[in-house]
Order: sequence, then structure tokens, then C-alpha cells
Amino acid sequence: MAYATLEALIKQYGLDAVLLVADRDQDGDIDADVVEDALTAATSEIDSYVGVKHRLPLPQVPDVLVRVCGDIALYRMSSEGGQLTEDKRQRYEDAVDYLKRVAAGTASLGLATPPEQETSGDAWFEAQPVRFGRLL
Repeated sequence: MAYATLEALIKQYGLDAVLLVADRDQDGDIDADVVEDALTAATSEIDSYVGVKHRLPLPQVPDVLVRVCGDIALYRMSSEGGQLTEDKRQRYEDAVDYLKRVAAGTASLGLATPPEQETSGDAWFEAQPVRFGRLL
């Protein structure tokens, strides 16, 4: 599941901006598959950085990742659709820079760091809860 949705992308950039990059068949409607592909690719890119410090999937999606996912997806759609601008490129680069800082541990998602990522050196694992009683 992508970190952002079409609705979030429209809220972030406006209908006209999304329509400009996501109406590939020029029929006046957003091509949902183009947006979904871009959001999925953006989510995968985000996970490649976030997964260094956080267990995936995340227990909740921080608002910052919705914004970052939108920035990356719009950049991808713009570069594929010939609508790339300096502003979109800069937003993409800023998003990747932020993600690199999250991976390095110098920026936070606002989520707790899971125990297996702490630097204690101890092994950590988890198991499913007991569902049946013990046999005697």
C-alpha cells in the first residue's frame, strides 16, 4: 500500500497540477493507473531508506511520508510526461535528502525506534502469541 493516495496528491498540489502530469491520454481525466504506479514506485523508494532504521511495514504512516511520497510521485510523473520543472526537481532532491538523513539516524519520522534496531548488541526476535493451552 502506498504512503499517499490520489486524493492526498490532489490536496498537496491541486487538481490542475496533477491533471497536467497524469492525463497521459489527454482526455481531461486523471489516469489513475499512472498515479498508482508513481505512488507505488515512490513508496518503494521511501522504504529503501526508511527500512534501514524502522521495521516495515510501518505501524502508522507519518504525515511527513505522505508529503514525501507526493513529492517523489509528482517528480516521477513529471519526468515521464515531459512536465519536469526546477521546482519539482528540487522537491524530489529535498525528499531524498530527508530520507537519507532518516536512514543515517539524523532525522526522525516521529515513530519509536523498534527494539531490534537499538545498539545494545543483543539478539531480539518475536513470536506469535500462544493460541492454545499447554498439553499436560
